[in-house]
Amino acid sequence: MKAKSQIKLKRMKTKLVVQLFCAFLMHGILQLKAQVNNVSTDLNWTSQQVSIKNSSDADFIIRLGDVDNLGFGWPEGFDPFCGRMTDPHTFPWDARNEDIPGFDRILLSSRFKPEALHDCGGDGYSASYHPQLSQPVTWTIPTGVLHGSIIQNAYLQLFIDDFQAPQLCSKFQLFVNGTRFAEGEKLLNAIDQTGPVGKLLSIPLTEEFFNALATNNSFSLKIDESTGAADGFALDFIRLLVNRKWENTCKGDIQGKVLEKDTDNPLAGVKVKLANNLSTITDSMGVFGFRDVPAGFELVSASFPGYADAMSAADIGAGDMNPEVIIYLEKGKNTTEFGNRKISVGETIRLNNILFDLGKADLKNESKIELDKVLAFLQNNLHAEIELSGHTSSEGEPNFNRSLSYLRVKACKDYILTKGIDPGRIIAIGFGPDRPVAPNDTGENRSKNRRVEMRISKL
Repeated sequence: MKAKSQIKLKRMKTKLVVQLFCAFLMHGILQLKAQVNNVSTDLNWTSQQVSIKNSSDADFIIRLGDVDNLGFGWPEGFDPFCGRMTDPHTFPWDARNEDIPGFDRILLSSRFKPEALHDCGGDGYSASYHPQLSQPVTWTIPTGVLHGSIIQNAYLQLFIDDFQAPQLCSKFQLFVNGTRFAEGEKLLNAIDQTGPVGKLLSIPLTEEFFNALATNNSFSLKIDESTGAADGFALDFIRLLVNRKWENTCKGDIQGKVLEKDTDNPLAGVKVKLANNLSTITDSMGVFGFRDVPAGFELVSASFPGYADAMSAADIGAGDMNPEVIIYLEKGKNTTEFGNRKISVGETIRLNNILFDLGKADLKNESKIELDKVLAFLQNNLHAEIELSGHTSSEGEPNFNRSLSYLRVKACKDYILTKGIDPGRIIAIGFGPDRPVAPNDTGENRSKNRRVEMRISKL
């Protein structure tokens, strides 16, 4: 056991030396010039806090932190809002006194112990651990300017540096207004930034946060890591964009393939979707593509009956010269039970008797009988993860129905979470009328379309 620990420690030290060497080597070619090309109206980059109304990017932009690439500056012509990766930079570095706490400095898990051995090794940042300055911070975004506004969409934009969850076995947690935001966590945990390098990350906020944005004076955000992994990270700035204007957003194209793990055979007919639920289907060669996707990191996920869901972070810059995304799906080997039936990974089940009053999202007590079955399934299958989706008929206004279907399925998720289930195991999505299972031509068929479904994404 002692010899094994010494080998792990030696590997960590070797990896650290290599990372430091590469960073200092690349520092010689990093151009520390102010950038000159910018599509955003967010131009006061030296300010630590900015609020802009009626910009070309969005109805509202609220930014915390200055825009200076952690103090290293930008290469000439570089636009941090257009999604390209920065050049590698040196580390460690010193944050300035005027920087808002938590920005432009190396952060680590609140559970990190520098003397511990880590099964997946560690990065160079973790060697710069400071017991006070490296602790995760709760950032508070002032939102009084949003009072009374009608919010149609909202995005968190983070300029992130050196997140490496896939390599270092990290499990990042994202807290929004004090609660876990599983949809955002999946994106953070799919990103692998070696270098160290920085890049823009855009996270769509779900509708549950819209009322708080429009009524509260502030909005909080915190990133932590739950296992104590030696995965240091940094943030240059955070922006909140409300009612984003897509026509003035930098966009790029995604091309990729879905392959079967172990065989590398292409998989046809796989559903591939983005974080905003835009989806497509792979062709006979397993190929998929998306055009005009907002630049930055984008989570691309794939699902297919009989296979566990998988995802990958697409690195999108403006234009079509972006890295190909490869997603591997692993065939499920196990089945389990839900109620009185056998189910397997990738399978979708209609949940019966999930009831709400007309036009409302308050869960009726009768619905809890079926949701208790979902709870039992998750308790009996500790590694299982599910997607709960809400659907409506075509009656009424489509956007209202999408909103209502999300709030209803979110109520189902919230009930299950009160029983102690980890929030990261359940994703809630509202599709409204977009995925009917029958024509909306009779009362009976419309009733079939009004439903809540559970899909087994991992088993």
